[in-house]
Amino acid sequence: MNENYLPICTCCYAVRVEPQRARRIRPTCAACGEKIAKERTFTVANGNKQGYELITDPSILRQLNPKRTI
Repeated sequence: MNENYLPICTCCYAVRVEPQRARRIRPTCAACGEKIAKERTFTVANGNKQGYELITDPSILRQLNPKRTI
């Protein structure tokens, strides 16, 4: 990739991507990257005698705590 070449954002197609973000698989501008990051919400928790699992629904996370008061 040429150092003077900056790709266009693959999300909004409106602005050029910063050089620090240009080498990513899907280059996005900072505003679109922030918007995409807010859409993906998850946490990692470990169950009783289990490995870690990815939890995307907050209600499942509440069910994992046996001493919950809610």
